[in-house]
Amino acid sequence: MSKPVEIYDTTLRDGTQAEGLSPTVGEKLRVARLLDRLGVDFIEGGWPGANPKDDEFFERAKTELDLGSSILVAFGSTRRPRQTPESDDQLARLLAADTEVVCIVGKSWDRHVTHALNTSLEEGVAMVAESVEYLRSHGRRVFFDAEHFFDGYRDNPEFAVSILEAAAIAGAERLILCDTNGGSLPLHASETVTTLLSRFNVPLGVHFHNDGSCAVANSLAAVEAGAYQVQGCINGYGERTGNADLCSVIPNLVLKMGRDLSTDHLDHLHPIAHEIAEIMNAPIETRRPYVGSSAFAHKAGLHTSGLARLDGAYEHIDPALVGNTPRQLFSELMGRATLLQVAKERGWSMDAELAQRIVDQVKDLEHQGYQFEAADGSFELLARRTAGWEDEYFELRSLLVTIDADGDGNASATATLRLTVDGQDVELARSGDGPVHAMDQALRAALEPGYPELNSVHLTDYKVRDLDSSDGTAARVRVLVETSDGDSTWGTAGVHQNIIEASWEALSDGVRVGLLRAKA
Repeated sequence: MSKPVEIYDTTLRDGTQAEGLSPTVGEKLRVARLLDRLGVDFIEGGWPGANPKDDEFFERAKTELDLGSSILVAFGSTRRPRQTPESDDQLARLLAADTEVVCIVGKSWDRHVTHALNTSLEEGVAMVAESVEYLRSHGRRVFFDAEHFFDGYRDNPEFAVSILEAAAIAGAERLILCDTNGGSLPLHASETVTTLLSRFNVPLGVHFHNDGSCAVANSLAAVEAGAYQVQGCINGYGERTGNADLCSVIPNLVLKMGRDLSTDHLDHLHPIAHEIAEIMNAPIETRRPYVGSSAFAHKAGLHTSGLARLDGAYEHIDPALVGNTPRQLFSELMGRATLLQVAKERGWSMDAELAQRIVDQVKDLEHQGYQFEAADGSFELLARRTAGWEDEYFELRSLLVTIDADGDGNASATATLRLTVDGQDVELARSGDGPVHAMDQALRAALEPGYPELNSVHLTDYKVRDLDSSDGTAARVRVLVETSDGDSTWGTAGVHQNIIEASWEALSDGVRVGLLRAKA
């Protein structure tokens, strides 16, 4: 039987120290519920007394947070130098948070005790021991975070170990070795945990920062060496370069190391990670392992053709295990076998000759500046047109966009369209905040009487890229438009020297795909 491992999530405390992250109390409560649904063992909610937001969080958590599998933890520090635990306001705030478990941090690097705290090493040890003992006497379970432990252990192992001993004797249930500066390597993690295991009966935990890009590897090495608890953050949030990313730690522990975790909803990892990212307003990097949108995306012809013949040929796990899905990207690297496989999956009628013609067109168009891996809607239209599909919705006759500006710098755009819609000529003009908005408004006005399904189709993103800045104002531009009907999202592209023409191509093709999908 594999050894169990505890997962301690500190997204709501350490994670919020990341630049740009400042969730509201309501948002922190929502994240806590998602972490509970994922099944982490402990959720560190914040630092009572550090700010009004964390005080409100713990107060509201008493009535609004009904956790099913996780345990809420309040975080704080040891008593201050030259004070008693009874007179220390920070410890009082920890007790007032009324959580079953508290986690306190104490200095384990001698130079921080003597220089940052400006006290003696003996007092540093007493601060830890007395704080743990005081909290235990008030019925709290106590975890102890040994701050800067790996650096302190290298500089003065005797003092660093004495801090752990003081916490253990006073009744701490977990001794957490913190790599606060994030510079340790897996070898350090493994050797340190191995050495300390023989000295303590209290389970050890680890808390790694990612400044050396080793936080996940360090966490896994520590577990292999015998660590029982891993602390980290969803999506690797945290100060500077972040904390150990639990979205990588958890699946690696379960799927690669065979460890038992109470986190039994691994297939929820991808959607929960993205929902937390949305709440935090911190989008997940597309190439992030396990949960990124590109984590199982395949572009090269060799890889995609291999996948077409053998499931998982170029995937280290089944994406469904973490709630993700594989994607095959359309590009000039795509081969005929890949396209035939995609066509089969999507129910498109296609033979080898047609597939080759489509592949050849993709290569030619990408040479001109198109990019189909981000424009799956444009690829769908290309495939249909190559197969003989004729646009049954609308045809552009002429397009005129004008910009009106007043002396105060205010501007508006008007788009005048002449279209053939269902065999009938239509001419109209609509205004908007800018050229793209005006074109979108005009196209909708022309189509919606006959196609009410367009009410649910909306442009959600618009991007422009200069494809050859050396040509100055004559350079071609590529416009990428993202469109959604609420259930699915697709991309379309336009390339032209005229940004209006490129925008119209991407915008109008996005609408065409929406009409096709509504019809399907």
